[in-house]
Amino acid sequence: MASSDQALPAFVRLAGHALRWRLLTELAAGDLRVRELMTLVEAPQNLVSYHLRLLRDGGLVTATRSSRDGRDSYYRLDLDRCAQALAGAGAALHPALHPALHPALRGVPEPASPPPEPPLRWPRLSVLFACTGNSARSPIAEALLHHHTAGRVTVTSAGSRPAARMHPHAVRVLREQYGIGIADRRPRHLDTLRGHRFDYVITLCDKVREVCPEFGEHVRRIHWSTPDPAAAGRSEQDVHAALVRAAADIDTRIRYLLPVLAHTPEAHS
Repeated sequence: MASSDQALPAFVRLAGHALRWRLLTELAAGDLRVRELMTLVEAPQNLVSYHLRLLRDGGLVTATRSSRDGRDSYYRLDLDRCAQALAGAGAALHPALHPALHPALRGVPEPASPPPEPPLRWPRLSVLFACTGNSARSPIAEALLHHHTAGRVTVTSAGSRPAARMHPHAVRVLREQYGIGIADRRPRHLDTLRGHRFDYVITLCDKVREVCPEFGEHVRRIHWSTPDPAAAGRSEQDVHAALVRAAADIDTRIRYLLPVLAHTPEAHS
């Protein structure tokens, strides 16, 4: 009988280490830089970087270069890959624990499938999405969260340097891929929301993360490092394809956010 670490499922081998588990749980809340993870897990840079590399090699964590400071990177937990790896670990323990066979595990998403929908009863919550221009990433997120919660969660979006109008390809992608119309919407400035209270503030742009107001003492801040799909120098075809990918990525993140929102205690009556 094999007894070495090589016999362990990949997820168990990676997540079973105490520091790597801490890194995974911190990244489950949002994208973070190495120095932020160092503070949260109370470990030196060389140790954090080493274990992040192992998690990246194992496919559980990815990294994107910061659009604010190209010398820095944001690390992100790939929840789809974690779900698949966790399901595989259960099947390795006993065939009956395979999600296709065990009723309690049938909600575990298969590769490229969305996570299960949360309960339809929502607490009273207010969520703000922010990016620089408020013409593509943050209005896409606003529209998708509003759609998935059937309007039961109050959602808005704004930008630090709002564009004059919605990006036409963002409007097209939402209409064609998700059946959602935002053509009549206009970008708004973050300053117009000062004094508002939000339960969650989610930044999708590395630049806006550094300048986004606090919006209350108890706000939960999350960062999703999403490269600008409409970056200068791209052809119209490339921009459209980038927005299709960005919308799909944002939709995946929102679907994983739904159960978090559904179980958030209301901060006010």
